[in-house]
Amino acid sequence: MPDPSSASCEDRQVRTRITAVALSLAVGALLMAAKFYIYRITLSTAILSDALESIINVVASAFALGSILLAAIPPDKNHPYGHGKIEYFSAGFEGALIMLAAAGIFKTGWPRIFEPAPLPNLQEGLWLLLGASLVNLGLGLGLIRTGRKTRSLTLVADGKHVLTDVYTSVGVILGLFMVNLTGWFWMDGAVACLVGVNILYTGGVLLHQSFAGLMNASDPKLLQEICGLLDENRKEAWIDVHQLRAWASGNLIHIDFHLILPRSFSLEEAHMEARELENILSCHFKGDASVLIHLDPCIEPDCPVCSRYLCGERVLPLEGQIRWTVENTTMKGWGGDRFKPAKKS
Repeated sequence: MPDPSSASCEDRQVRTRITAVALSLAVGALLMAAKFYIYRITLSTAILSDALESIINVVASAFALGSILLAAIPPDKNHPYGHGKIEYFSAGFEGALIMLAAAGIFKTGWPRIFEPAPLPNLQEGLWLLLGASLVNLGLGLGLIRTGRKTRSLTLVADGKHVLTDVYTSVGVILGLFMVNLTGWFWMDGAVACLVGVNILYTGGVLLHQSFAGLMNASDPKLLQEICGLLDENRKEAWIDVHQLRAWASGNLIHIDFHLILPRSFSLEEAHMEARELENILSCHFKGDASVLIHLDPCIEPDCPVCSRYLCGERVLPLEGQIRWTVENTTMKGWGGDRFKPAKKS
């Protein structure tokens, strides 16, 4: 039976994600208009490159809003694992758009290195761009913080994209400040190209994360988090854990593993132990966890790693518990058959 408090928490998280990305879309559109105005009064290709990237920001935020709305739809008959994978596609889409923006920036900025032109109203433009950058900085940091808090890859990706825009603006401001100081107008095009290199790298990182998520690549940090939680709440009856797997689908974490229990346990006792573990994991991930536990009965080779002293089935003495780490919980073998625990000196 679903936990009402978990469902309520999940609803709040969805509303938070939608509010955050809608704010990103609105602010991004205003900043894009401001940057094109700054380009119009300065005629700077470096500022144009910044404005072009802002177009990508707005399109990406609109796509992110759609993906979050879709990811929030509960699992159905055709999508039993939910719709969260769309967030990885969204992150990849943002990465591709960023790289496309980089290509446009190179195309615009490179010729201006060799054919420089004067930049009117540069000081006024720099002050306006600085103000826009400060607004963008607050937006980007807020999106990343909210994305990590609600476990939304789309929000984190959108926040990083916004921060990339901030880095772009800072580079443009510093470069154009030097132009204003020295009168070397060729630096306008050079700054635009440097901006292109920076966002090209960011786009590549987002594409890599997207492909890793779509391919269900192993997440060492997530596995370590789960192992630490299992080890911290370990009970005497939980002899061993193996074949641990975990992957994320949007904000939902899917976890499955084998748990060895005493073979003397009744079906009801074994079920209650599994339910307790499921609740521990679900509470830790604030209800955003789908847990499947395969229960195995202990066999004779497990006795050396079983700490259940009051056991009428024991045939071998205890040598020591297996400490649950990512390395050994993801193994396929059974408790005592996998390896012998380190003996105390």
